[in-house]
Amino acid sequence: MIARFLFLSILFQGAMMAQVRMKLADGFDFPVGKPNAEGYYKARGLRLTPPVHFGEDWNGNGGGDSDLHDPIYAVGDGVVTFAADVRVGWGRVILIRHAYRDPGTGQVKFVDSQYGHLRSMLVKKGDMVKRGQKIATMGNNRGMYAAHLHFEIRYNLKIGMWRESIVKSRENWADPTQFIRKYRRLKKEWRPVIVPTGTYREYRGHTGL
Repeated sequence: MIARFLFLSILFQGAMMAQVRMKLADGFDFPVGKPNAEGYYKARGLRLTPPVHFGEDWNGNGGGDSDLHDPIYAVGDGVVTFAADVRVGWGRVILIRHAYRDPGTGQVKFVDSQYGHLRSMLVKKGDMVKRGQKIATMGNNRGMYAAHLHFEIRYNLKIGMWRESIVKSRENWADPTQFIRKYRRLKKEWRPVIVPTGTYREYRGHTGL
């Protein structure tokens, strides 16, 4: 009984530690060609029925690898919850958690933004970032694709790098462009809020080529 109590206490303390205090985002911009995606086009959008595509692919207007090494920006204020080279079809990936107040309901909500196929990463897990901050550069996953940014916004904070285990629905994934346009400018608030960070399973990825 005592051992069980200690085990539960450790779990509780761990859960309490898996959070940060930060200010609410005061709006969201596009991750390329800030703030309005100038010089880029959306090659593919969100599609949650076969063939499934969980977010948007952003390409430079020049096509091919003309946008290789271009800057990638955080779409809003937030905290980095994942930044790693997982190789396979992903390459380098960054996940950022954002907190914002929905002006329609007055409720504080959370979303994750994901940035995939990066050439380089300029932030690490635990870093606080600001809207429009350069966090990475455009990549092509070691030549697997023409250079582009795979970009997602998720309502479900349990997804992390485990997309296939989550129901493919608009309750779990946002249409990124629609979300950004809806919450483009939000009221600035100075009081920080508690943001949960330890909400998805750890992902180590594939270390081979």
